[in-house]
Amino acid sequence: MKTRVLILGAGFGGLELSTLLSEAFGDEVDVTLIDKNEHFIFGYSKLDVMFGLKTPEAVRLPYRNFVKTGVRFLRQTITAIDPGARRVTTDAGSYEADVMVVALGADYDLDATPGLSDEGSEFYSEAGAERMRGMVHDFSKGRAVIGVSAAPYKCPPAPSECALLLHDHLTKKGVRGRCEITLVLPLGSPVPPSPETSRALVGAFSERGIKFVPSRRVASLDPGRRVTVLDDGSELPYDLFLGVPKHRAPKVVEESGMAEDGWVPVNPRTLETRFPGVYAVGDIANTGTPKAGVFAEAAARAVAASLTARIRGDGQSGAYTGAGSCYIEFGAGKIGRVDVDFFSGPSPRGTYHEPSVALRSEKEHFGSSRRARWFGL
Repeated sequence: MKTRVLILGAGFGGLELSTLLSEAFGDEVDVTLIDKNEHFIFGYSKLDVMFGLKTPEAVRLPYRNFVKTGVRFLRQTITAIDPGARRVTTDAGSYEADVMVVALGADYDLDATPGLSDEGSEFYSEAGAERMRGMVHDFSKGRAVIGVSAAPYKCPPAPSECALLLHDHLTKKGVRGRCEITLVLPLGSPVPPSPETSRALVGAFSERGIKFVPSRRVASLDPGRRVTVLDDGSELPYDLFLGVPKHRAPKVVEESGMAEDGWVPVNPRTLETRFPGVYAVGDIANTGTPKAGVFAEAAARAVAASLTARIRGDGQSGAYTGAGSCYIEFGAGKIGRVDVDFFSGPSPRGTYHEPSVALRSEKEHFGSSRRARWFGL
C-alpha cells in the first residue's frame, strides 16, 4: 500500500517537499498538496510590485503549472485539522494520511494594530502591495513612515529594503528633497545575527538621510490625525505609512491545538511536532530561525530526507541545518547577501557580502531556478 503524505500549504516548504518526494518516489508514494490560492509569488516580488518595477501579473506563478508525478494538487480551503488522526477537512472534502506536514505559513493580524486596517497601508500581503503601489506612486511630498507592528515577522531585512528602495524611487522622481523617510523596527538592529550587515544597512540609511528608530514597534495608527503611535507613547506624523502587520498562525492551526504561544512547537532538527507522524515547516514552525522562504525550503529538504529514509527503511534521517542566505536590496541596482547559521555554534552568526551587481544576478538565478524547478517556467 502506498504511503500517503498530506502537505498543507504550497509555499517554499510545500513546493520543495512535494518536488523532492516526486523525484524520489514518482507515483510510488501518494502525495496530496493543498492550498487555497491560485498562484505562488516570491515574497520579494511584493516590493517589485509596490514600487512599480513589475506588474502583479508578471510575478504570479500559477499552481496549474505545478505538475509532478505522484503529487495531486488541490486548490481548496482548509477548514479543520485533526493532527491526532492526521486528518484534514476542506471546503470540498476530507483527507487522511500516514504523514502530515503543516506548511501554512503565517497570517496577518491587521486588527492587532488599531487603525492599521482602517488605513489599509500594509505592504506584506500581495493585495496590500498592489494597493500601496498607487499610494507610493502618488507620494511626492511629506513624511513617509515604514513601521513594523510586532516581531517575529517574515524576511527581517524587508522593511530596510523598503526604506532604501523608497529613497531610490523618490530620487528618480526628483522629489527626494521634499520627503522624509523614517524606519521603525522592533529589533535593536536591522539584521541581529549579523552585526556587519546591520552596520552596513545603518550606514546606508545615514548616507541617504533615512531616520532609523530601533527597538520600537508601531502600537497604533491615528488616520484622522495622520499619526503613528509607537509602543513608548511617542508619535510620528506621516503622509505615507507603509506597514508590516503583526504575524500570527492561521486560525485553523490555532483551532487544531497544535499551536503554543502563537506558533507550532517542533523539534528544531527534525521538524517533528508532538503529534506522531506530523511535521511543521516554514513560518508556522517555531524553530528559532527566521521566517523566510529559504529557511522553509531547507526545512522541507530535511523532512524529505527523513521521509525517504522512513519509507525505504534505510538511509539516514535528515537534520535541519538552520542555515540560509538572504539577499538584501541596497538600492542603486546593488544587492548584498547575508549567510546566517543558527545551529552550528553557541549563538547565531552571519557572514556579510557587500552589495554588488553580481549579487543581483545571483538573486535573479535564485528565483529563476525555482521557477524552473517547481513550475517548469
